[in-house]
Amino acid sequence: MLNNHEREELAEHTLSYSRADQTEVIIAAEDAAWSRFTRNTIHQNLAYANANASVRAIVDHRTGVAQTNVLTDAALHEAVRRAIVMAQLAPRDPAQPLLPEHAEYEPADGAYAISTAQATAQQRAELCEAIFRSARSRDFWCAGFARTTQAGISVVNSRGARASFDGTDAAINIKMNAPDSSGYAETYSTDVLDLDAAALGERSAQKAAAAKAPRAVAPGEWTVILEPPAFGEFFSCIVRHFSAQAYDEGSSFLCDQLDRKCVGSNVTIWDDYAHPLAPGMPFDFEGAPTQRVALVKDGVAAAYVTDSYWAAKFSKPNTGHALPAPNTFGPMPRHTVVNGGSKSLEQLIAETKLGLLVSRFWYLRPVDERRTIITGMTRDGTFLIEDGKVTHGVHNLRFNQSVLEALASCEFSNMQTRTASYHYSTVVPAVKIERFTFTSETDF
Repeated sequence: MLNNHEREELAEHTLSYSRADQTEVIIAAEDAAWSRFTRNTIHQNLAYANANASVRAIVDHRTGVAQTNVLTDAALHEAVRRAIVMAQLAPRDPAQPLLPEHAEYEPADGAYAISTAQATAQQRAELCEAIFRSARSRDFWCAGFARTTQAGISVVNSRGARASFDGTDAAINIKMNAPDSSGYAETYSTDVLDLDAAALGERSAQKAAAAKAPRAVAPGEWTVILEPPAFGEFFSCIVRHFSAQAYDEGSSFLCDQLDRKCVGSNVTIWDDYAHPLAPGMPFDFEGAPTQRVALVKDGVAAAYVTDSYWAAKFSKPNTGHALPAPNTFGPMPRHTVVNGGSKSLEQLIAETKLGLLVSRFWYLRPVDERRTIITGMTRDGTFLIEDGKVTHGVHNLRFNQSVLEALASCEFSNMQTRTASYHYSTVVPAVKIERFTFTSETDF
């Protein structure tokens, strides 16, 4: 994979071809590998390596972007030419500001682990085998993956911005299948050596065993305890609301709740690239330093995030949350964190007279964006809680629920966990929510 010096040299070289008013070059490289498994067997080993150049040209307040993953002189020169041509044909935007200048940024500790960068297929196979042992010992079968990734990005522009980042990531995802039930477990870390596949396999197998012979429960308002994978996906549905563009367009709940109490006083949400459970890129895709931002503070909607365009448009500081151009979302939080509470997950369960414990959700979709109402289903381990104890598995349920209303009456566990999927990564505790609305049940 290209190192930061090679990426920066390539970006500088590409920048030298441009005669646009302003030019930005992003060189991104990634090496990733998966060992995917099903029926207690690795059925697919996949690895890919790619490096990509993205050129943004600004000519008379008109913007064009061109990309290539052929990094020869000719291809890079052509990408610059195409970006300029597209800019000349694009509509003029008088609000287009100057690109960011060079600024210092503070790297996050622990974002890169050499052990992950050098991980082998044999290591991933050993992680999978540890999971299979838990499945075979109970005559279950499992599906999922073990993944290791290293990636690097360098941003250079014609106004002097220079920024580079290298990071790694490792993950395990398991769905354990019993005859009439299933259980889920996952883990994420920048260091592959932190992944305890045997413990994770046991956790998913124990969930599948405990959920056997699931019973039906009536839909309606329930006290629920969402484990981090469930809460992380649920919470991720409102992250886009903290974009300055969403605020301007009117799709964000912040439009009428900014600087007002919107959830319970125990709710504080940050965007924090340096959180030790999820250290990430300390600058955005324009090379501007990413700021630590309190999005919700003690229940009050505190801020939205900006990039150079929306900072200039609103006469606000640039918080350094630009996504790669072009995009339809505007600036976006990339490292969200929900603060934890004072009680353990076990305490939250013990203090619940009647409720449901939810391992994860699936197929979450918006119903009413502005009111933060979403729908979805439980999956892979939903349990009844009676008199402070988890008693048995229940059939899955569909819900319709406002995220803000759920967070208006909730308690958090004292342990945070990183959870993620294809489109988000976040750090959250488990959460106990009162009056969570389920609309129907399934027969499985």
